[in-house]
Amino acid sequence: MPKRILQGTVTSDANAQTVTVSVERRFKHPVLQKTIRKSKKYRAHDENNTFKKGDAVRIIECAPKSKSKRWEVLEA
Repeated sequence: MPKRILQGTVTSDANAQTVTVSVERRFKHPVLQKTIRKSKKYRAHDENNTFKKGDAVRIIECAPKSKSKRWEVLEA
């Protein structure tokens, strides 16, 4: 099974080697047909602390790095 790649924005870089990435998805409501925006936060591994708050990044699934980290930053 291929690894998922998501695109989002860094919302926090306070922790060492970790960034919090907010990923937004848009879809139509099945009944109301209105476009809905939902976002979810992922904690991703950033080896060299290169990404800062506000950066647009792509993250990829990986083996668990810690209790909460299951993603790593692929590129900006």
